[in-house]
Amino acid sequence: MKLLFKQKLFSWFDSYDIYNEAGETVYTVKGELAWGHSLRIYDANGNAIGTVKEKIFTWLPKFEMYLRDQYIGCISKEFTFFKPKFSIDCNGWQVDGDWLEWDYTILSPNGNCIASVSKELWNWTDTYAIDIVDPSDAIYVLMLVLAIDAEKCSRKD
Repeated sequence: MKLLFKQKLFSWFDSYDIYNEAGETVYTVKGELAWGHSLRIYDANGNAIGTVKEKIFTWLPKFEMYLRDQYIGCISKEFTFFKPKFSIDCNGWQVDGDWLEWDYTILSPNGNCIASVSKELWNWTDTYAIDIVDPSDAIYVLMLVLAIDAEKCSRKD
């Protein structure tokens, strides 16, 4: 399954549309007014299905993930000098990123690829191509990509 994650242009809060290979919107993400990033994920029918919330007052960035209103895990940035590294307490997954912080691989506990994420250059807004091996993992992968992108945005502010 391939998804295209594209930030909306001219939005006061973080807002994204996520498209499938046919160009259809499968998810919409809307930022909410809050301390730190708070991103609500909606399916194609407008139903709220997930949330990514930044925990504030932490030494390194940390984001909690919720499926509907149920807590499913947390992604935390780890201190490193060259390659970005994140600790994930959801599904036993790991994130391996390149030093430019444009491309990532999400791996299962035994090292199998869950998804690969590539930043597309030459776009007006942040745009990522996400290749997901198992479509049932799409919402979890999307939450991780949102948390990583929000962490990068926080450093720019």
